[in-house]
Amino acid sequence: MQKEAKLWKLIKKNTPKIKWTRLESWASYGVPDLLGYHDSCGFFMCELKILYGSKLSFSPHQRLFHMTMTKRNFIIVEQAQKGSPRSIKLYGSSAIHGLLTDHRATPCLALDDWDLIERLLLDA
Repeated sequence: MQKEAKLWKLIKKNTPKIKWTRLESWASYGVPDLLGYHDSCGFFMCELKILYGSKLSFSPHQRLFHMTMTKRNFIIVEQAQKGSPRSIKLYGSSAIHGLLTDHRATPCLALDDWDLIERLLLDA
């Protein structure tokens, strides 16, 4: 199973108030991986990224999406380092500039707190 598929299942399990749809990225380049919905806030989108080492990579289409559509769009990063526990971070789309240069210096909205992640996704 691909790493992003495992992250997708983890998100779905830990954010039960949100109705999720996984999108096929080959159909429209740059569109985030997940479409979320809740009656209180409507639709929002999340890009899933797995971090190996120190660099996050985004396609040019993903960069453009997050640079131009910063409202109600998010980036969820799983840091998967060998020998370390998994870490889940939530960023707003506007954090793309920092994530492209140095993710360690870019403040996240939430870190390893599923209740806070779900709340932020629904409240933004």
